[in-house]
Amino acid sequence: MCPKGKKKCCRSLPLDVFSDLPENLIDAILMCLPFKDTVRTSVLSKKWRYNWCRLPELTLDETGWTTNKDIIFCTSKITKIISHIVRLHAGPITKFILCVPRSWPKIHDLINFLSQNGIQHLVLRRLSSVHQYKLPSSVFTCLQLRHLALESCFIHPPTVFKGFDCLTVLELNHVESSDEFFRNLISNCLLLEPLVLDQPYCLNLVEIESPTLRSFVYAGLVHEVHLKKVPLLAKVSVTFSCSPTGVHALAKFFECIPALEHFRWCSMFRFFNNKAVEVPRRLSFALSCLKHLHINLVYLDELPELQGALCLIRSSPYSQDIEIQVYQRFQPDEYPKLLDPVTRDYVDEIPASFSDVTLNHLKAVKLEGIAGTRPEMQLIQLLLAKSPALVRMKIDPYYGLEDKKSLKVVAEITNFQRASSKAEVVDNVD
Repeated sequence: MCPKGKKKCCRSLPLDVFSDLPENLIDAILMCLPFKDTVRTSVLSKKWRYNWCRLPELTLDETGWTTNKDIIFCTSKITKIISHIVRLHAGPITKFILCVPRSWPKIHDLINFLSQNGIQHLVLRRLSSVHQYKLPSSVFTCLQLRHLALESCFIHPPTVFKGFDCLTVLELNHVESSDEFFRNLISNCLLLEPLVLDQPYCLNLVEIESPTLRSFVYAGLVHEVHLKKVPLLAKVSVTFSCSPTGVHALAKFFECIPALEHFRWCSMFRFFNNKAVEVPRRLSFALSCLKHLHINLVYLDELPELQGALCLIRSSPYSQDIEIQVYQRFQPDEYPKLLDPVTRDYVDEIPASFSDVTLNHLKAVKLEGIAGTRPEMQLIQLLLAKSPALVRMKIDPYYGLEDKKSLKVVAEITNFQRASSKAEVVDNVD
């Protein structure tokens, strides 16, 4: 707006103000919009009519082929949209994200098109809701790929494929292939840093060998996980759905992760419920770099699970925060019986097993699903007594617990002796 009395000195904005914007700024704006809205900008001016055709980054998801009135996936509609892109797009496409709710027969043509246009960041999600879609072999010719994320597909690579030399990020979700393929793919991607494997299909062995790997997330069915030559691996999150084998499974898992700083473990019961697995009191080596320890869905009334949790705590003398999510089973008819229940004598011996342990660096503790069982209360008492630097302990009672019981549990915890004069116990009781 021009100041009052100075209208003559002010220049009016041109009618086609959008056309005067720099091309790189226009592209940045368009790439922030849903693809449907990006194409609609063609009506703004003649100069903008084909701006979307040169964009190097495209995202196609349900917003592109569904509306509030038409929420049903239409194969012909997405085929028309993709054909339109292939026919009109000019220049390289470095990033492409595709999410479809069911099988789409023309995806082979799309992958061939992308493989010839310099694709570096490729995300293919929800490719099939019924059966595994076979990934086109042309994907393995995209040697410039730096980021690859695949979901719901079957992979059978050509025999000449040796890996992606430039790949730094790999995410495989519900991807079916052989153990050998996963091993060779990961070991031949020499620049890989984050790796995500979400595999509901049972694998005999997941073997990770990557000198540059820094983050590893795994969830699924597996009998063994081997981490080899991962000197930079600092962040690990694992969720097992069946029991690995081997007498020293726990120690073997950690011995090759010297730089581990952040560790999240889920479904410990299913990891330790194998009678052949011996849970050590502590590891033969300290996890010296571990600062953040998160244990999810641990059932502390099951002896191997409690042993596993205590082993990890004893072996992490430099941890700064610990989070434990307790799994409760109050409906025995709906769940299997305890395989190896915790005895009163074992709980009474827990303090003595920590006689030479002090958690000097522990500052924050979060405990979820607390029901006031003896193993839980002993663990809480132990953490308060062994943490001289503790600042905050947050207690979230089990949601199915009566209010009176929750208050009683919190009141008992409040009276526990604390090694830190600054330690604050915070409860989440309504």
